[in-house]
Amino acid sequence: MKTVLLVDDEHAILDALSGILADEGFRVVTAGNGREAVHRLREETPDVALVDVMMPVMDGRELLREMAADDRWKNVPVVLMSAVPLSILNREAPVACADFFQKPFDLWKLIARLRELAGESSH
Repeated sequence: MKTVLLVDDEHAILDALSGILADEGFRVVTAGNGREAVHRLREETPDVALVDVMMPVMDGRELLREMAADDRWKNVPVVLMSAVPLSILNREAPVACADFFQKPFDLWKLIARLRELAGESSH
């Protein structure tokens, strides 16, 4: 069973997505912000991460940089999600992630992409 780290500050999204991903065969570890996600990463390395961009404490881009700088997590594929288009986010600072989904997104395309990325993971 592949593990997905799901990071979002909106509890309704965390609850809904974690339930759906679990129903689809993923083991789901959740975090409410980037800082909490770092604590989860220290406990275990997931196969893939699904991370919201706009969050308090530590946003998704900061988390992505932390993961890229750490040998334990730099190979974990990260899918970012945001209501803000990627073209706007890239104006502020280029975002290097495995994929990006703009909210609202096609749930089944997201699940297929997470499966694909989790299968490509090096652990």
